[in-house]
Amino acid sequence: MPDVPEKPVPGLSIFFPAYNDAGTIASLVITARRTAQELTSDFEIIVVNDGSKDGTAEILDELARTYPEVRAIHHSRNRGYGGALRTGFLEAQKDIIFYTDGDAQYDPAELAVLWPHLTEDVDLVNGYKISRSDPLHRVIIGRIYHHTVKILFGFPVRDVDCDFRLMRRSIFDRVTLVHNSGVICLEMMKKIHDLGFRIAEVPVHHYHRAFGRSQFFNFGRLARTAVGVAKLWVELVVIARHRKPVPAPGAAALRQNQP
Repeated sequence: MPDVPEKPVPGLSIFFPAYNDAGTIASLVITARRTAQELTSDFEIIVVNDGSKDGTAEILDELARTYPEVRAIHHSRNRGYGGALRTGFLEAQKDIIFYTDGDAQYDPAELAVLWPHLTEDVDLVNGYKISRSDPLHRVIIGRIYHHTVKILFGFPVRDVDCDFRLMRRSIFDRVTLVHNSGVICLEMMKKIHDLGFRIAEVPVHHYHRAFGRSQFFNFGRLARTAVGVAKLWVELVVIARHRKPVPAPGAAALRQNQP
């Protein structure tokens, strides 16, 4: 009986959105590179510098000079978290995409935990926090936010706010992302769920922020987020245009909508 040839290991794009993450981004990139080498020989690492005002840009340029797999993309101005994510998804060239934040509250080495769960019948592996390593007020606000959006949008996942995801690039042939704010995670997960993509969930660790400070937890931003979530609910639950077929692939639309 002839041997059945092994399936080739897919290529992997890893990207980090980064804003004022000079204290953490180098160690994240190095850890991601070491982890990727254990999973596939075909990988790239992209860091989207979203208009940082610290030394993030210089560190990324040095990393790109040192490691051929690393590519730095610089926004001349801050476009917001959603804008950074959209750039990362657009620039990713490999069949599988992994992303997490540049502030080191997640360990990119745990990509290896997600990797075996991306089987043929799974399109996205979503991490969920084992426990949240944040001050008590942030934990409380985070839980309120999580339960509120889960009810509003009908999310089946345990932790829609965990930015530690491994997914097939082909998702964006059908999913078009348009938001530049932090509500992009709700937008992405709602569209992925509604279009029938298959999701697996894996627990991951969440760590205390060692450098910098959160760009989210202040009253002004919380108020803007509440308004943004309400508008997104109307857009995706009441109007729900994303459920209808679109003529252009998601990647093309991402490019057209880039500021």
